[in-house]
Order: sequence, then C-alpha cells, then structure tokens
Amino acid sequence: MIKKSILIENKSAITSKNLQLVIKSEIRESIIPIEDIGFLVLDHQEIYISLPAMNLLVETNTSIIICGKNHLPNGMFLNLNSHHIQQEIFKNQIEASIPLKKQLWQQTIVEKITNQGILLQRITSKNNSFEFLASKVLSGDTSNMEGVAAQQYWKSFFEINFKRERFGDYPNNFLNYGYAILRAATARALSGSGLLNTLGIHHKSKYNAFALADDIMEPFRPLVDEKVFEIMQQYEEQELNTKIKSELLQVLTRTVYFKDEKSPLMVALQKTASSLQQCYTGKRKKIKYPKLWNLTPTE
Repeated sequence: MIKKSILIENKSAITSKNLQLVIKSEIRESIIPIEDIGFLVLDHQEIYISLPAMNLLVETNTSIIICGKNHLPNGMFLNLNSHHIQQEIFKNQIEASIPLKKQLWQQTIVEKITNQGILLQRITSKNNSFEFLASKVLSGDTSNMEGVAAQQYWKSFFEINFKRERFGDYPNNFLNYGYAILRAATARALSGSGLLNTLGIHHKSKYNAFALADDIMEPFRPLVDEKVFEIMQQYEEQELNTKIKSELLQVLTRTVYFKDEKSPLMVALQKTASSLQQCYTGKRKKIKYPKLWNLTPTE
C-alpha cells in the first residue's frame, strides 16, 4: 500500500485516538489512520503535536518532518528500532571495508550521472556526453566525475541564468524543498532496513546525522529536478506556496522501474535500502537502484 504524505500548514493541534491521528485546525477536524501515513510535514510555527501521537507515528515508521520559518524542512523524527536484528546490521555497516564503500560510491555516482544524462536529453531533445562521463567514474569517484557532470548539467538544464545554491533564490527554493523531502524518504527507508543513517559510504561529517541518506539519494535527485522543471513550465509562481509544495510531494509516489516490476518511489527506496544492507552482509555486490524512466520501445 502506498503511504500518504500529509502536509499541515495551518495552526493546528495534533493528537491520537484509537490508532488514528486527529488533526484539529481553526477550519476543520481531520481523522486519518496512523498506519496509512508515511510522511507528516509540519509547516507552521503554531502546530502542537502530542507525545503519544509522535510515538505512534514513529512506531509505524512514519517520518515526521518539521519546517522552519523559511518553510524548508530542517529536521525530522525517525524510528530508531525499526529492525529486529538492528545491532547485527549496525556491526556489519560499521565494519564495512573501504574498498567496498568506494565500490558502492562508484556505482552510486554512475547511476546519478546516467540519470542526469537521460533527463537532460528528455527535456532538451539533444544528445549529451553523460554516458561517456559515467563510464569514466573510478572507484570512490576519485577523479570527481560527479562534479564535472554537475557543471555541464546545470549549465544546460534551465533556460534562465541559473546557479545551483543551497540557499539560493528561485528555482533553488523549489529544488531545496524537493531534495529535503527526498532526503527524508531515503532516511526513512534506510532506518527501516536497520541501517545507521549517520554512517555514510562517502559523505562524512560529524555534524551530519543523515550522511547515508545523502549518499543513497544521489541517483534519485533527477526526479526532483524533473518535477521542478515541470512546475516551472506550468506555473508562474516563484514562491514556495501550498500548491508548489503539494506538487513536489508527489515525487514520492512517482513510478520507477526495476527489472521485473515497477513501483512508487516510496516503495523503491525500501528495496534500495534493503539491497544496501545485503551489500554490507556480503549477500550482494551492488545496490539495487531502479531505472527512473521506462525507456523500453513499448513506452
């Protein structure tokens, strides 16, 4: 079942009753089964949520995302006891060899650059060199082909004079919101597979509690880029309003493709996270990343 993504932007009181989430605002009262919720985004400075409600949400592996005054996600709550052999998984993850992590990062960047190239070709109808760039990625991406690809990618992606910045103006605000949601979804999937989000395969910082999510989300970023591009074609708004945020949340239910099946991104991330866990135990050699587009002749 596809979990719901709930966005709350009004002054509200959130409690729980009979395993259901009760959301009371000045306008209306809504009741939603907690087991149906995958993501709860809280985007108002006067939202109250009870501790019992929060506990029930995290127990069902719901990600609670809180936004700051700038309306961008700046924190999240995750279930820390979501897997029955978590200690064993932590041990395998901590003891993972440097060659393994370099190999996994190489695969991840190859997937990212490949996806960037496919998306760029889809929106510009022009051939590009991203397949060649992907073929040049070394173990650990020591030659920084990710950076080389990024320069070409953003230069060609938007018709406007664009500079990709974490805290930049439009359309950076759309991209940043979409990436934050993708990061939360990735962290949720990794936590659900018993993995430690703070221990990345490439990203390393004592200040980053979600280094692994930042690693694994990389090949999925073009899905956010694609959605932002579509929004810019459809709407004139440059502010991050309710309509835009709702559009960006739809990325979580976007269909992606594995070899023998297709699934919503939210579900696919769980498969990817599970495959990473198996890489740490030696059961797999590669992470199971989906194809973001169905490129078969029958598309």
